[in-house]
Amino acid sequence: MKRLARPGVAGLCLALAAAATQAQGVVLSGRMGDRALFVVDGQTLTLRPGERRGGLGLLRWVGDEAEVEVGGQRARLRVGGTPALVGGAVPRAAAREVVLSAGPGGHFTPAGAINGRPVRFMVDTGATLVALGRDEAARLGLDLSGARPAVSQTANGPVAVQMIVLDRVRVGEVEITQVGAVVMPQPLPYVLLGNSFLSRFQMRRDNDVMRLELR
Repeated sequence: MKRLARPGVAGLCLALAAAATQAQGVVLSGRMGDRALFVVDGQTLTLRPGERRGGLGLLRWVGDEAEVEVGGQRARLRVGGTPALVGGAVPRAAAREVVLSAGPGGHFTPAGAINGRPVRFMVDTGATLVALGRDEAARLGLDLSGARPAVSQTANGPVAVQMIVLDRVRVGEVEITQVGAVVMPQPLPYVLLGNSFLSRFQMRRDNDVMRLELR
């Protein structure tokens, strides 16, 4: 896989400063402890509360929302939520790229949604399908009446599962439709983001940053 070139901090700050007097879009892409990972006009930037670079400042965390100041205006952002559009910006075309940052243990655990309902994913390149526990499926209101029964081979032996198709799966600002999934009988700590979703993207990784670009 291609290695990603990291934008220089000085260059990024100049870009932010130049954009501060114009309309710009800021997306909260992830959270790592008290640090926030932002995507500003296609470039990544990590800030701690009280820290500022260029025209963007992270003021504080309010629950799972980041209160930010962009170009002198305040906004609250949620991971995977709508970008902050500052300066009378015209909304952009649908996003085609997701930028993820590794958390503890090197895992990528982005927030997102299934059929419009919020979930926490874990990227699993070894999983054929998106996988979730039956309790999570019930919380999401998924209809399993038409699910196809199947058997999955796990480390603990064969397990009876149910195969379904999810109408919509969103990570960050990118949403795709008709995604194959498997419902496991046991609870899972995350919804595993398998290749039925990942195969729709060109995936690149540079150390602890992963980019998924829609094919």
